[in-house]
Amino acid sequence: SMATPDEQLVRKLVSEALERALGPAPGVPAVAPAVPPAGPVSPKRVALGADHGGFALKEILRRAISEELGWQVHDCGTHSADAVDYPDFAAAVAREVASGRAARGIVVDTVGIGSSMAANKVPGVRCALCHDDTTVLNAREHNDANVLALGSRIVHRGAAVRMVRLFLTTEFAGGRHARRVQKIMALEGPR
Repeated sequence: SMATPDEQLVRKLVSEALERALGPAPGVPAVAPAVPPAGPVSPKRVALGADHGGFALKEILRRAISEELGWQVHDCGTHSADAVDYPDFAAAVAREVASGRAARGIVVDTVGIGSSMAANKVPGVRCALCHDDTTVLNAREHNDANVLALGSRIVHRGAAVRMVRLFLTTEFAGGRHARRVQKIMALEGPR
């Protein structure tokens, strides 16, 4: 069995690689540590949804999120392996996040692409399709992603649980990234 990489080590390696590629930001410490949330964030609530292709993984994630991480889960469905249309469930998750009823969202389908496309059509949502720890850390730290898309045939179940843990515990780095996220959100036009 493969050892689970230490989350702090992954963060450090990602930060170092980005600094090598882009150089440190002016006036920003070379490697900014992840900042834990200051006190309790109103109930930690995550919206979770999947189509039939992501149903089995959704059920595993639902248990891990509530039992291991202590977040409240709003299950947007689907509730069986019967064929359904992924945009319906991705939109339901995205609306929960955009409305503020959920702090974060997670969508799962077979590959993750369709659900990420659908979720990103909801104003206020920044859904990131991620495949590993590095993409999750970047999505949270640099892009302030509020919805995570996963592909059940792309990401092994153990890796998916670890990625969700990173997604729910990694804070946005702010700084130079805040300006870039504002530019992403400005593409939606006036709200």
